[in-house]
Amino acid sequence: MATRHELYGALDRYLAALLAQDHTRLDWADGALTTENNVALEQGDGLWQTVTGIGPYDLRFADEQTGQVALFTTVTETNDTSGACIRIRYSSASFAEVETIVVRQKDEALVFPDPKFETKPVMETPVPEAERSRRDEMIALADGYFSTLQLNDGTIRTRFHPGCNRIENGVQTTNNPDFFVPVAHLGCEEQFAQGNYRYDDRLRGRRFPLVDEERGIVLAHGFIDHCGKLGEYELTDGTKVTSPIRRPHTFYLSEAFKIREGAIEQIEANFITVPYHMPSPWDSRA
Repeated sequence: MATRHELYGALDRYLAALLAQDHTRLDWADGALTTENNVALEQGDGLWQTVTGIGPYDLRFADEQTGQVALFTTVTETNDTSGACIRIRYSSASFAEVETIVVRQKDEALVFPDPKFETKPVMETPVPEAERSRRDEMIALADGYFSTLQLNDGTIRTRFHPGCNRIENGVQTTNNPDFFVPVAHLGCEEQFAQGNYRYDDRLRGRRFPLVDEERGIVLAHGFIDHCGKLGEYELTDGTKVTSPIRRPHTFYLSEAFKIREGAIEQIEANFITVPYHMPSPWDSRA
């Protein structure tokens, strides 16, 4: 079983090899699976060929029990800097899995303005032992968040801290009156209690591969499907609104949930548009 120190060391070796654009510096396990933006690639393809820089943003966490480590950071490809999440499974001193999401804004119809990838003390601070939750409890809270989001009808199926915030693609989308979507001025629970996201038809392919109990972080992956049929609908307070998505559409996401005292304290998410109902190369490893 790899220690946190060993997993962080493996992550650093991976980043050094990536920046050098030389995947042969690493020991790869037989049958290693590597994906970028939900597509299986050969080692050395994709970002390996285009990366020119890795930013200072370094939100990392590890799961000694499953031998996994993950990082939220930024990557630069010539003139474009993108938010990124990298998840690694390191087994028997070799790289067995690497799952990467790169949010290339030029490829996205929904552009998040002025993203800021800054250190967040709430995500970085270890959770005191008395305030920690068990692995299964942490996963249940994250899964409950997804169930709350799916066909959001105002029912809360998880627990939130009163000051909970969510960062999406480098932009705070809760308690933020300056964001262009009006609902962003509300907190996490308030947004869901109103039923704002009813147009999210399905949150499928849910995976929770990494749980860091010391840091209080659970990493999740999945897809949000929108059939696009829903037009106007009412919030729980009677306000009439219109769905922003009126076409078949799917998001693929990497999402980190900070859990403290049995509730979600903060969320860090990266997501991109992929083909509608796109399957995952990771389905066979479930």
